[in-house]
Amino acid sequence: MKNEPNSTNFLRWFDPRNRKLGTLAFILNRITALGLTLYLFMHLIVLGTLARGPEAYDSFIKLAKTPAILVGETLVIAAGIIHGLNGIRIALNSFGIGTRHQRLIFIGLMVVAAGCIAIFVKSMFFSH
Repeated sequence: MKNEPNSTNFLRWFDPRNRKLGTLAFILNRITALGLTLYLFMHLIVLGTLARGPEAYDSFIKLAKTPAILVGETLVIAAGIIHGLNGIRIALNSFGIGTRHQRLIFIGLMVVAAGCIAIFVKSMFFSH
């Protein structure tokens, strides 16, 4: 059957080739949601370790200043901005607002997202 789950169908879901912009927006919204959910669980684990005392807090601060964590933090902020703005577009469309201009609204909101992410990156990496 065509709709049977298998690894080829699953991997094709992540393939952006030959997709319309609406489908890419949907995929982007799902990927950012999965990333933010993963981050939430990681955040709760870290908070649990911070409750172990001042030494745990000091070691976390040392870890938080490493380049890998700073890049990860940037990805979390980017995912939050993109997911939030795309969610606003979806909510507006659910109320019948802007349904004829979904493509332009999505592009405009992603330009706003890119600007917000650039401001965050500038303040995170270049304002010290």
